[in-house]
Amino acid sequence: MFSQFLKGLSNCYKVPELRQKILFTLFILGVYRLGCYIPTPGINGTALNEFFQKMSSANGGGNVFGIMNMFSGGALGKMTVLSLGVMPYISSSIIMQLLTAVIPALEKVSKEGQAGYKKINQYTRYGTVGLAMIQAFFIALWLENPNTFGGMQIVANPGWGFCFTTVMTLTAGTVFLMWLGERIQEGGVGNGMSLIITAGILSRAPTAYHYLVLLLDPSSGAGQLQPIAVVLMVVFLIGVIIAVTWISQGQRRIPVQYARRAAGTTSTAVGQGTFIPLKVDTAGIIAIIFAQSIILFPATISQFLPHTGAVSWFQQLISLIQRGHMGYYLIYGFLIIFFCYFYTAIVFNPADVAENLKKHGGFVPGIRPGKETSVYLDYVLSRITLVGSLYICVIAIMPDWIMASFKVPYLVASFFGGTGVLITVGVMLDTMKQVESHLQMHHYEGFMKSGHLRGRR
Repeated sequence: MFSQFLKGLSNCYKVPELRQKILFTLFILGVYRLGCYIPTPGINGTALNEFFQKMSSANGGGNVFGIMNMFSGGALGKMTVLSLGVMPYISSSIIMQLLTAVIPALEKVSKEGQAGYKKINQYTRYGTVGLAMIQAFFIALWLENPNTFGGMQIVANPGWGFCFTTVMTLTAGTVFLMWLGERIQEGGVGNGMSLIITAGILSRAPTAYHYLVLLLDPSSGAGQLQPIAVVLMVVFLIGVIIAVTWISQGQRRIPVQYARRAAGTTSTAVGQGTFIPLKVDTAGIIAIIFAQSIILFPATISQFLPHTGAVSWFQQLISLIQRGHMGYYLIYGFLIIFFCYFYTAIVFNPADVAENLKKHGGFVPGIRPGKETSVYLDYVLSRITLVGSLYICVIAIMPDWIMASFKVPYLVASFFGGTGVLITVGVMLDTMKQVESHLQMHHYEGFMKSGHLRGRR
């Protein structure tokens, strides 16, 4: 199997068109990584980096800033021009998808084919710029306040001039990343935005490896890992990747038959069979992103408030639901399950599917067309969504379990579960599927000897 995979990789460079697409994609990702090292004007990057390191050592790096720093490929910790990454675009895309499902006018636009897709995409761009400007403005206000950094002066010349420069710089960085993603979409291979996120996550791997080496070295002062523990972690990582791949591609196929008239003088109904694929994990990373944003935001805000006065009760309340406490995991799990069902209900409407089947003469064997089909689809979808949401819960809390069991930083533990693993595995599957399609189009063997790769969608 591994030899077939290597053969598929070698075949990629035998097709000139595919080779050009792969090299172009790698070039764009290289430009993105280069931009992650261009500093934002007016900021003391060294002092800011020290502050982020203190925060990381204090809470394991699992707060909102640590997660955003992971998505930005470490750019937020250095406060570079690409600090916001593509998170504003992701948020805008999710919001637009939800609005399309609940606002009839947007739903009508989305059904206008290619023209409708371009309009929705343009609205998403406008939303991205708006969200980026709002986030950049609050980041600028946060950087100007020395109290949040223990008295350290991060900004040399605070004021409205600094706010304007920071907002314009960070917003332009996000727009530039959005443009790079679209260039990959047009002239490269794979989904541009997803590949940029994945490149940012994987760029943290060398730093995680460095931490792991320090934990293995007794002379470094941080040595606390045994070699057998690292072997167990590697085996565990392989198992996690296999499980994520298996569940991400899991489907419940509902058989459907369409009645058609046979040609000739006799009027005989002939069944033409197909199926409706219901995904086990419809929500994917969206449920984790929403749940993380809600549960980690209050704890992060409490770090910037004074520990005396009227807000002390708020900090005492937050301490009961911080990472490591049972209350945190119960609320986190509940939010993940809720958003899995919520997002599934938004993107898949059993009533609409049943009505479309009825209009086109389709039916599920043994189920009456119309309302009964809708009830049956909702029944099946509710149960497989429960399995998918529980799986998401396990993946989401896995970094915390790794941190507690092996006493490693969050950056190391994040490669054994959580959002990063879900994104990386899913994007790799989608990209390999596109590459395999190009290979088979030119009559070359793909990455598998029998069967075909199947992406997330």
